[in-house]
Amino acid sequence: MPADWITTLDTPFLLIEKSKYLLNIERLYSRVDALGSVVRPHLKTLRSIEAARYLLKQSDSPATVSTLAEAESFAAAGYTNLLYAVGIAPHKLPRVAALMSKGVNIHILLDSERQADAVAAFGKEHRLKFSVFIEVDCDGHRGGLPPDSDALPDLARIIEKSGSTLTGLLAHAGESYNCRTEDAILAAARAECAAIKTAGERLRTHGYACPVLSVGATPTAHFADDLTGISEVRAGVFTTFDLVMKNVGVCRLEDIAISVVATVIGHNREKGWVFIDAGWMALSRDRGTAPQSEDYGYGLVCNLNGEPYENLLVTTTNQEHGIITLPPQSAFEVDNFPVGSRVRILPNHACATAAMHPQYHVLSEDGQGHELWQRIVGW
Repeated sequence: MPADWITTLDTPFLLIEKSKYLLNIERLYSRVDALGSVVRPHLKTLRSIEAARYLLKQSDSPATVSTLAEAESFAAAGYTNLLYAVGIAPHKLPRVAALMSKGVNIHILLDSERQADAVAAFGKEHRLKFSVFIEVDCDGHRGGLPPDSDALPDLARIIEKSGSTLTGLLAHAGESYNCRTEDAILAAARAECAAIKTAGERLRTHGYACPVLSVGATPTAHFADDLTGISEVRAGVFTTFDLVMKNVGVCRLEDIAISVVATVIGHNREKGWVFIDAGWMALSRDRGTAPQSEDYGYGLVCNLNGEPYENLLVTTTNQEHGIITLPPQSAFEVDNFPVGSRVRILPNHACATAAMHPQYHVLSEDGQGHELWQRIVGW
């Protein structure tokens, strides 16, 4: 039976199953530890101080953020080792400097001469020594420099000549999200590690220590088989997982720790539609499963115990309405979902769905208790 509060709390709301959340954390942390590296968790999925306490055991535990708003909030909560893993915009350097003045060890990321020059100029003007990572492109997915690029030592020279420190290199195997087999994910993980080690060796031959090699994406983090020489592994959505990760092959449906609880508000009997009070403002517009092996529409429908209904999806979303379409020859009729009854929706993309909610309702490990975790908002 679901906890009483799940049946009475106003809907829609985002639900986290704490027992699954903790198991997901333990699964990755123990795996990476056994391979001789450490996890620098990406906190962007839930962006919550309360959630992070289970990921960061000490004040100087390594963490990754995607916005300076996160960095500022986590710093205020006492966390001091933060990698801002988005290319630095020069106008944001004063905010980085403000964090440094408070004793925060914040690392910034860049991959261009323009960024490096801006960091060097700001550092000289304000007598600051930044900790800098250079992004390495390991799969053509997004930003970063190829591991054999002549620009790598050029950027290192600009950084260190100005008095700042080239702390390390960062790679993100974003194309691993498009993998469809375990062998493909393993190949992506190996390529990610090979690229960043090649780049690291190149810089070291030029006299730059470049002590930290940072890799990571949730798929490759779970399938890497050799982390020799890799300082740290970053991953974010591993804490909750989602339907995209299920399709990639990183988790099972029963591992997904995040869902949206919604209430049935009406029917269209002719079309076999069930209306719920969760539209894209609660579920997000993310359709990440559309190109994958199994398309889950806007989310997979479950009962309040989290058990999926076979082939029952949210097929359409308006701003505050969602439509569950009963497929032909379905075992269900609209009357199986009376007005006022409740369902849970597993999301395509946990990060996108979590972003639609200012707070998360957390089902305690005993299956009954209720905790509340707040989300950090802004940029």
